[in-house]
Amino acid sequence: MTDLSNMALYRPSRKSDGAIVPQKQANKAPSGVAGPVEGRASTKRNASECARDQTQGWANTMSRLARVRESAVRHRKQSFTALLHHLTPTLLEQSFYQLKRSAAEGVDGISWRQYEEGLENRLADLYQRIHSGRYRPQPARRVHIPKADGSKRPLSILSIEDKVAQQAVATILNQIYETDFLGFSYGFRPQRSQHDALDALAWSITRTRVNWVLDVDIQQFLDAAS
Repeated sequence: MTDLSNMALYRPSRKSDGAIVPQKQANKAPSGVAGPVEGRASTKRNASECARDQTQGWANTMSRLARVRESAVRHRKQSFTALLHHLTPTLLEQSFYQLKRSAAEGVDGISWRQYEEGLENRLADLYQRIHSGRYRPQPARRVHIPKADGSKRPLSILSIEDKVAQQAVATILNQIYETDFLGFSYGFRPQRSQHDALDALAWSITRTRVNWVLDVDIQQFLDAAS
């Protein structure tokens, strides 16, 4: 994701048999309510206005994304070639609050809590860089996690800013992809996990006749260059 200025999506034409799963909203509301200063209204009024603006902004964002999803359902062969305008400051803010507070730091050494300080200015700058084509992701920080068999699993840790950008893009693209995925697809989908897949598998093998089960583990599949 080196340049989002021409973000587009070309999708294959195929029928979906699963419902669209809406993305879970963040548990924590954005902060940053202004305090009382000379020439401004009281804190209580500012808090109310800030909350109302944030709620309205998020509602408008989800309304626009809902129209993208509706279009994806109605026009199965449609190619989406203009999606970047859906990436708004409000979406970036919500994407930030969807991240894990305890997430590991990237190469810049900035934690979630540190990024939250001055969040409005940080996201405004990120928004401008994305829409002007100047945004470039930082290198990922490589770490190795020990495995039970003695080997190590490599992980790439992104910076908080890059996670925010990717989460925002994923939110937009999910409106389209979710209409194409099959009902038995669970990997990396909103509000679905490996536990949901295991529950579905357990339900299937206990209620239908199963002659065989195939378990495939492709060694270092994600590390191999295609």
